[in-house]
Amino acid sequence: MNSIDTKTIRMGGLAPTGVVLGGLVGLGGIAASIALGADESGWTNFWKSYIFAFMVITGISLGGLFFVMLQHITRAGWSVVVRRLSEGFASNLRWLWIAFVPVIILVWSGEGAVLYPWADPVVVQNDPVLLKKAGYLDPTFWSIRAICFLFIWAALAQFFVGQSIRQDSDGDVSRTRRMQAAAPVGILLYGISQTFAGIDWVMTLEPTWFSTMFGVYWFAVSLTGFFSCLILLACFLQSAGRLKGAISKDHYQDMGKLLFAFGVVFWAYIGYSQFMLIWYANIPIETGWFLPRQMGPWKWVSLLLILGHFALPFVLLVSRWPKRWKNALAAIALWMVLMMIVDVYWLVMPTMSAKAVHDATNLMELVDAVDAGTLSVGWNLTVTNFTALVGMLGLLVAGTCAGLWRCSLVPAADPRLDESLAFENL
Repeated sequence: MNSIDTKTIRMGGLAPTGVVLGGLVGLGGIAASIALGADESGWTNFWKSYIFAFMVITGISLGGLFFVMLQHITRAGWSVVVRRLSEGFASNLRWLWIAFVPVIILVWSGEGAVLYPWADPVVVQNDPVLLKKAGYLDPTFWSIRAICFLFIWAALAQFFVGQSIRQDSDGDVSRTRRMQAAAPVGILLYGISQTFAGIDWVMTLEPTWFSTMFGVYWFAVSLTGFFSCLILLACFLQSAGRLKGAISKDHYQDMGKLLFAFGVVFWAYIGYSQFMLIWYANIPIETGWFLPRQMGPWKWVSLLLILGHFALPFVLLVSRWPKRWKNALAAIALWMVLMMIVDVYWLVMPTMSAKAVHDATNLMELVDAVDAGTLSVGWNLTVTNFTALVGMLGLLVAGTCAGLWRCSLVPAADPRLDESLAFENL
């Protein structure tokens, strides 16, 4: 700790300000979304906007939890100085369950059809595919699974964040060994729960469709958002005079590498693999999910993701120098956060009538119907989408600031802190 000014590793007045402002923006955004949903945009759009915004901040928080556990499994030394920031994001999982309670109540009470078609018994009875899935897509069973996922995440976040912060006070090295021992089990629980949550909460918005790669795709989306936000938080804190002498160009380079690896290359690989296999098999029940995403305004969103989520950041991040230049890396990270948000929107919002797809004799018939405005592809960009997103992001900021408020911004008593401070990227 000799090379760090202790005044720079505390949030000081930044945390209370972030909590208050983030909380006000969050509650205001959600309230505005509810008002708009009850008025001009309709409840269906509200609930879709709500689940879209919720999945954005949940993905970022889950990425933080994964990163924390990964560092303990690998016993990494370089990342100690940025691990507390990751714990700040992961700490949101201790309260995020509150934001999902309305969705659970909606489904459990029998009103979930406004969001999930499988929650309507009439729809299920008239669809032979959904009849075969009825045992899994049962409102009660779905709700129980959701509660289990949220409990697992909250428990893991509480354990790893709590142990790390308490080590700052007592300096007990056994806490590090305890976290290293628990991390493999935590990663296993994380992998199962994160995969099935993505399937239950997003993929079943179109319940007749399925993809065995969707859980991995959602994992890539989560890490894109997390690594981008981690870079932005580190840059913001250093610009505010915090973490001087702690996070160096070498640490930024490694964070940039992780963003490049998971948020650009791995994301593109999984996305392409999922699309290519479905396109090659050409099975109608599988290709139907991609049809609305290739028509109307959605085709431009799909093109934006190809160019903006892969091609452009690949060119910008493939060299080591942009990753070592903090301002350039922050700009790229901000762009990647936007791409992650667009990606989640692209996953949640598009839809197309299954009957229209079944009755169509060829693809051009569907394209013509969409262009003529007689067939909807779910394009309904409204103010509710924006207010729900701003509200949830406000809650994420407030929760992260609250998680970092009363603790050091670096794990001050971690046995590998000196290794992290001396880290050089060869």
